[in-house]
Amino acid sequence: MNFKLFLLLFFSVVLSGAQNSSNSTNAELYKDYREDQFYASITYNLLTQKSDSISQNGFSSGFHFGFIRDMPVNEERTKAIGIGLGVSANSYNQNISILETNNETNYSIINEEEINVSKNKFTTYLIEVPIEFRWRNSTATDYSFWRIYTGFKLGYLLYNSSKFKSTSGNQNLSNISDFNAFQYGLTLSIGYGTWNIHAYYALNPIFKNSAQIDNRSIDIRAFKIGLMFYIL
Repeated sequence: MNFKLFLLLFFSVVLSGAQNSSNSTNAELYKDYREDQFYASITYNLLTQKSDSISQNGFSSGFHFGFIRDMPVNEERTKAIGIGLGVSANSYNQNISILETNNETNYSIINEEEINVSKNKFTTYLIEVPIEFRWRNSTATDYSFWRIYTGFKLGYLLYNSSKFKSTSGNQNLSNISDFNAFQYGLTLSIGYGTWNIHAYYALNPIFKNSAQIDNRSIDIRAFKIGLMFYIL
């Protein structure tokens, strides 16, 4: 009888210790638990707010990579603020001719009936600062979960280029001063697990007011939509 009582007390102590250890382990997990701090994205880049004469052709792509510091704001760590740093490369195939004559950059709409154009695109390279409000139904041990991340992204233009190839001649330009140095817009990422839909809508034009066609500013803006992959 005493032996049975001893066993009962022994297992009670062991189970209690295991439970406390588990609770301690979970507490430690949640103490340092953060989500989705490295990201990579590929997007299809569209031009919005363009005039009827401006059109896109071919595939305009964007590649984005960076790090976001995840800072949970509730005890369950399902809500967080994210602030990060990243890089972005974007190409835009369109029918705007960007040519330089006498050290002056000129803009016009390509007349495809007069010349045969084999390549016409401009490219931008930016360093970006994303700021997000993040919601997810994740846990410290579950890596497949729903997420909705909304936010704002500020970009600074590091480099730009334009490539034009046609039967009338070729011209490559870089660091064109008419590009806006600061570009910013709204972001949204929604998905489950690895696959997430990502969108960016620019709130300001790609070009400054100095870039004009027929005395009208080229007020085109970027709209990017694609896939976002969170690595860690």
